[in-house]
Amino acid sequence: MSPTSSPAPAPRLTYSTVLGSPYVARLLGGTLTGRLPNGMAPVAILLWATTSGSSIAFGGVLSALYGLSSSVMQPVKGRLMDRYGQTAVHLPAAVLNSALLVALPLAGPYGGPGLATAIVVAGGVTTPSLEAGLRTLWPSVLPDTRLRHAALALDTGAQGLLYIVGPLLVAALASAYNPTVALTVTAVLGLAGTTVVVLSPPSRRWRPTPSTGTLHGAAGRLNSLGLVLLFVALTGIGFAIGAMNVWSIAMAERHGQDMLSGIIPAAFSTGSFLGGLVYGRRTWPRPAPDQLVIASIAFLAGWLLLAALPAPFAAIAAVVVPGAFLTVVVACAYVTTDALTPAGRTSEAYAWLILSIGAGQSSGTALAGRLAEEPLTSAALPAVGAAFALAVLLAARRRFRPAERRPRGRHRRSLRGRPMTS
Repeated sequence: MSPTSSPAPAPRLTYSTVLGSPYVARLLGGTLTGRLPNGMAPVAILLWATTSGSSIAFGGVLSALYGLSSSVMQPVKGRLMDRYGQTAVHLPAAVLNSALLVALPLAGPYGGPGLATAIVVAGGVTTPSLEAGLRTLWPSVLPDTRLRHAALALDTGAQGLLYIVGPLLVAALASAYNPTVALTVTAVLGLAGTTVVVLSPPSRRWRPTPSTGTLHGAAGRLNSLGLVLLFVALTGIGFAIGAMNVWSIAMAERHGQDMLSGIIPAAFSTGSFLGGLVYGRRTWPRPAPDQLVIASIAFLAGWLLLAALPAPFAAIAAVVVPGAFLTVVVACAYVTTDALTPAGRTSEAYAWLILSIGAGQSSGTALAGRLAEEPLTSAALPAVGAAFALAVLLAARRRFRPAERRPRGRHRRSLRGRPMTS
């Protein structure tokens, strides 16, 4: 090639190329299968409780405790992965989680509400942290940043499908058999998916990069103000999702169409999946923090449509818009988190990100439940959460770029989505 000739354009990026890369399909499929119980277990627990003679209120408490204990323990499991590796954490957690789910219908009736509550909380605590684990594996599995960008968008967008397929599968199993069978299948899927991941060479070989920098202290603490503000902003994203779920139920009751309570979240999740497919097909010119802010603006704009109190069909179409940008927000948040995290603490940082969204979602659900009787207020709550997230992101925007050169390990990558040079 002559000195004046331009470099050849990069080959067209396709998802078949991404999934055809070594271990990608196995890791993604195993993680999604292993995480399917996240969408199944709360519903299965609720159905088991009600068919066992408990009230819906108690079943709801058990379901909420499972999700809450799982979210709260994410950073702990992330810290353990960063110290001992993935296999040593994922596999024991999956075995215990599956055993507890199977034990619930066997032990619950004999120990009363107290034992059932203890089993459910322990089951949530032992949920494998597969999502954070997968994100830490992508740099070693996909050194090409374009492929890694597409894989991150694909697995982020596919998450929403877990909360469509999971509850539907539980409902089908409970209807055809009983909730005990649904809990057993949930346990088997969780253990099977986790086993596929932990027995893969990338997961078995993965070790965190030792923390040698001083930017966050000698111990590599996660005390970056940029990280803290990013996680605070993500609680607003979660708040919007939680409020939307309750708003969809209120819409169903208001219009006398029960299916709306499932169709609206399904449309939102479908938008998230499609948005991830579109976003991952190309490398975007702006750095991740800028993409994060732009996507948050679009995420907020989508929720503003609900303030017009749309009819059911229009509401279903409207939630696709913020759903499409949710994947972009979350994917960019992961990249930004990686750039701000000291080496050797990546899994824990990702787990805090997951916890932030989950905590916001719980808050949005709780507040929206109290305000469900107010149509306009209920419809406006998702936008309130999105606006809070955007305000924090705008205020903290300059802190999302590392202020000084940091040690690079297998987790370090460019915010612009292309390889960094030494």
